[in-house]
Amino acid sequence: MNRPDQPGLALVRLLQLASPALPVGAYTYSQGLEWAVESAAVTTEAAAGDWIGDQLEWNLAGFEAPLVVAAMAAWSGGEHACLARINADFLASRETAELRAETVQMGYSLRRLLVDLPAFAVLPGAVEALEASEELAFPVAWASAASAWSVPPGDALTAYLWAWLENQVMAAVKCVPLGQSAGQRLLSRLGERIPGLVAEALVLPEPAWCNFAPGLAIASSRHETQYTRLFRS
Repeated sequence: MNRPDQPGLALVRLLQLASPALPVGAYTYSQGLEWAVESAAVTTEAAAGDWIGDQLEWNLAGFEAPLVVAAMAAWSGGEHACLARINADFLASRETAELRAETVQMGYSLRRLLVDLPAFAVLPGAVEALEASEELAFPVAWASAASAWSVPPGDALTAYLWAWLENQVMAAVKCVPLGQSAGQRLLSRLGERIPGLVAEALVLPEPAWCNFAPGLAIASSRHETQYTRLFRS
């Protein structure tokens, strides 16, 4: 059996967590991008880069990323009351029905997967804590796996933001639409921001967490009644 401290294993587990093959349904969500395309706010590669980049910096890096760090620490310390508070805070931060349903569905899918993975059992009490959660937000569930597999917080955040970025760019490729080369240019350009955003998120105190993004909230709420849709958010 593989040991949690086996050299290189944490990286392998991290790649598994960040893989598009992770069966949590992330590819079915655009987080408002589809409405931005429908409303002609995003019609080009440059506009897609601006939309995704702003959300990466002002929403993900300023709130979700430091929340993942806090959740990892709570999972590692067995602080389940703290986890419950963090989870409730994240659910409350979802400003539309679609965004809330997205994180609950993805959290549920990841929880089911983790409970079935023998390697996850290296974190004592985690399986029981996951099973006891009625509505588990995706970043909190994701943090439990990163903690169980001894992934350093900085590496975990880099992978978490990259996985989100990759999904958003692939959504743009489908619905703008953009070519595959344009998608790779966006990933290359926007990916350069991730190291700096990770460094800031690792030390951002909880009172400074912020996900103020009214444009995203409007796009998501309008997407709920959009006539034709490829994505669920």
